Formats: sequence, C-alpha cells, structure tokens
Amino acid sequence: MVTLLDILLSISSILLVVLVLLHRGKGGGLSNLFGGGVSSSLGGSAVVEKNLDRLTIIAGLVWVVCIVSIGLLLKHT
Repeated sequence: MVTLLDILLSISSILLVVLVLLHRGKGGGLSNLFGGGVSSSLGGSAVVEKNLDRLTIIAGLVWVVCIVSIGLLLKHT
C-alpha cells in the first residue's frame, strides 16, 4: 500500500510542478524575470485558466492526501 502511495505521490508531485509552471504570471516578480511577461496563446482564454486552476487544485489535494496517508501508514507500522 505504501508503495502505491509513493508512486501516486511522485506522479502528483511532477504533475503539480508542471501545472503551476503553466499558469500565467499575474504581475511583477519572478514570473516576469523568466519571461512571464510575454503573452502566450495557451493562457489567452479565461476558460483555459479556470480549468488549469481546477486541475492544479485537484493535483494539490491528491498530493496532500498521499502525504497524510503515507504518514499515517508509516506511523502505525
């Protein structure tokens, strides 16, 4: 069970990093430093941005559930 959760944690971690990097920068800071000020065709739609937000939240929730589950399983063994 722990191995399955470890695999799911790894996949959700990579997915979470990719989804966060796909978000469009909303102002100054580090996002503009690395080219975030350049508009792309992917982030042009509000619908795409909402769906990206939802996917990021779901991936974050899966990540948190995996972390808590692994912690509880390892505590009881």
